[in-house]
Amino acid sequence: MHALYNLLIHLLLPIFLLRLLWRSRRNPAYRQRWGERLGFPEPLRDKRRHLWVHAVSVGEVVAAAQLIRAWRQRHPEQPILVTTTTPTGADEVVRRLGNEVIHRYLPFDLPGAVGRFIERMPVDRLLVMETELWPNLYRACHARGIPILLVNARLSPRSFRGYQRLRPLVQRTLGWLEGVAARGQEDADRFVALGASPDRVRVTGNIKYDLTLSAPLREQARALRDALGARPVWIAASTHPGEDEQVLKAHALVRQALPDALLILVPRHPERFETVARLCREAGGDPARRSRGVVPDGSQAVWLGDSMGELLMLYGVADVAFVGGSLVPTGGHNPLEPAAHGVPVVTGPEVFNFSEVFAALSGAGGVCQVEDADALGQVVVRLLDSGKDRDALSAAAKQVLESNRGAVARVLDWAEAMALRSR
Repeated sequence: MHALYNLLIHLLLPIFLLRLLWRSRRNPAYRQRWGERLGFPEPLRDKRRHLWVHAVSVGEVVAAAQLIRAWRQRHPEQPILVTTTTPTGADEVVRRLGNEVIHRYLPFDLPGAVGRFIERMPVDRLLVMETELWPNLYRACHARGIPILLVNARLSPRSFRGYQRLRPLVQRTLGWLEGVAARGQEDADRFVALGASPDRVRVTGNIKYDLTLSAPLREQARALRDALGARPVWIAASTHPGEDEQVLKAHALVRQALPDALLILVPRHPERFETVARLCREAGGDPARRSRGVVPDGSQAVWLGDSMGELLMLYGVADVAFVGGSLVPTGGHNPLEPAAHGVPVVTGPEVFNFSEVFAALSGAGGVCQVEDADALGQVVVRLLDSGKDRDALSAAAKQVLESNRGAVARVLDWAEAMALRSR
């Protein structure tokens, strides 16, 4: 099956390149640095062995940043290489880590490309965030004695069913891993069911619980909230196609009850900013644009979060947070970011990407789940109108957050021991 996989990857390469060109219409970064994607990265000047962390895009980079900072505290002498797949992920690396790390794009999973890439990158171990299973990358690392740890590993029921159809290839790929650091027991069980060795799978917890908010970020959020005055504010974050319309419908209901309410609307992908701005205008008004540095005046009902890297801060501006990707079958996004700010969380029914987190929040009474736009509007009105309800939700969520910390330390302990065993 591996040979068939390689044949298919080679045949699909022109389509991959055309897709990059297509996406570059809205984001020119997609047509840049193709040498890296084909396995010809600029060589690293520092020839010491690097820690290699792969984080496909923005969400994974946010989680990886916590690991990287903790690793640097333990090993300040070791340089770090971070690879991403998307330009938005690359931008997030720069925003969060600056010149603390070196960034490259991960090459396509072609045997020659990954081989050339690894030969040019002096690394001693690889930490892969969440669910990135690349047969040729893993095989090449294994052949060169580079141990791989799958970190914060998650596998939704839908992904599990998809991988089951390729079980021989997936089982072989998992066999090249040093270990799977699973977020929860259900994820661990699915990896074992796909063929991972049980003695290489551990439940280390979700590193996203270890989120900390810096003092400058809190101060920036507080200053923006003060600039908005006393008007009620809610945020709809990481929204997807088909969801923005529902959020805007819900906001119309909110405005009927609270005419001065403000919605901060943050689409998940930057290439959709203009589309969502148009939807806002069609819904009844030109939105204020965060990218233009404009604070909305009292007549503007929507503040479009069309800047990059500010979502975590913008959560702290709101009184209530709706976490997107959950009114459409995307699987939801991270509810712990608003919870860290003490902002009550509302979600739709589609939360399979964070099922264990939402189960913990739900069990503690730390989240409100809604089925549609009408229910979303009603819940937001209730929470904006009741400080008591907001406080109860946020306190319960904060307790869940605090009681589940510690995954970063457990992962780093494993990564250190893994490196020692591989020498």
